Amino acid sequence: MSLDARRVARIDFTATDLARTRRFYEALGFTAASGPTPVDGAELALLGRPDARAERLSMRLGAQEVSFLRFDPPGRPYPEGSTATDLWFQHIAIAVSDMAQAHARALAAGALPITRGGPQTLPANTGGVTAFKFRDPDGHPLELLFFPEGVGAPAWRARDVASPFLGIDHTALAVGDAGRVRHFFEGLGLTVGDATHNEGIEQERLDDVPGDRCRVVPMQTPDAPPHVELLGYETGTRRPMPPGTGPDDVWSTRTWIEVASLSGDGLTRAASLPNGVRAALIHDPDGHAIVLMENGGLA
Repeated sequence: MSLDARRVARIDFTATDLARTRRFYEALGFTAASGPTPVDGAELALLGRPDARAERLSMRLGAQEVSFLRFDPPGRPYPEGSTATDLWFQHIAIAVSDMAQAHARALAAGALPITRGGPQTLPANTGGVTAFKFRDPDGHPLELLFFPEGVGAPAWRARDVASPFLGIDHTALAVGDAGRVRHFFEGLGLTVGDATHNEGIEQERLDDVPGDRCRVVPMQTPDAPPHVELLGYETGTRRPMPPGTGPDDVWSTRTWIEVASLSGDGLTRAASLPNGVRAALIHDPDGHAIVLMENGGLA
């Protein structure tokens, strides 16, 4: 497959309670863009649940968008005992202007910490960012990122702003073989950035994984942020995607990527969505769901 990716258009999570989800993410600086509204049957069919019903809450932080789908009937909850190394792990990383303030607000909102000992400043050879990982009420992992001067996208260099939450820098996927998954995303038109090999006590505390070693491979689009990051863990549980994972399962996360065209690429599940945009569902080698949409708009 060879495509021409333009941008990561949005990230879709599956949620169980949209009112609770809205309150939590509003405390992290997100604003409701639309919804809850019914999800069209064409999209449900595309996702493989034509007989289900679902509603969507769309939220924005800066220029980036996430949405939350609640299915009826619901799927399975987020697996207990999940770690950052399990291959169903996918988080969004939120750039912040003030880590202390953002960390305090996340905890006050009910964030469930993953990171031990509060925010961790990683070594300079891995970017020198300060990071903190946590979970929302459904168990979805998130991360706060504070970039030092001269590091990160220009959009995150604002410091004197009303809210410490600036926008979504990337979504990161735990992968079994970073080289194989990199090749998959290159086929979609993403390009490889500078990879790092993260290890040490700060990395162990960040992920709460003893002996943590992780190869981080950024995959860029022309219009980043957000971009995609591949997390190739060398230690930890590293369990595969649960069998039969569907869009109604709470750990299921969908990355919507806008491409120039879907024509001629043999995408058998391509469908026309209500706004006339053509889309197709595919999966990376580890089972993470990707929705490709033709240049021209969002579903």
